[in-house]
Amino acid sequence: MEKKLTMPKLRPEMENGVLCAWLKEEGDAVQAGEPLYEIETDKVVNQIEATESGVLKKQLCEEGDTVDVESPVAIFEVHA
Repeated sequence: MEKKLTMPKLRPEMENGVLCAWLKEEGDAVQAGEPLYEIETDKVVNQIEATESGVLKKQLCEEGDTVDVESPVAIFEVHA
């Protein structure tokens, strides 16, 4: 099953974040708990981990993009 991964809201006042780096490439298998990408907010860099195991199908944003909270950043295929 495919699902869209979105920019998380890490703090109540957060409106957007910068996608600093992809830690997985399209087509990579990912286990739950593995870091997928890094975002920067207010000069703090956070690693965002997969909540489920699956495959990173498509990156929808590029490194350096400013992405609004809840906007899609990737398409992920979840293993059932």
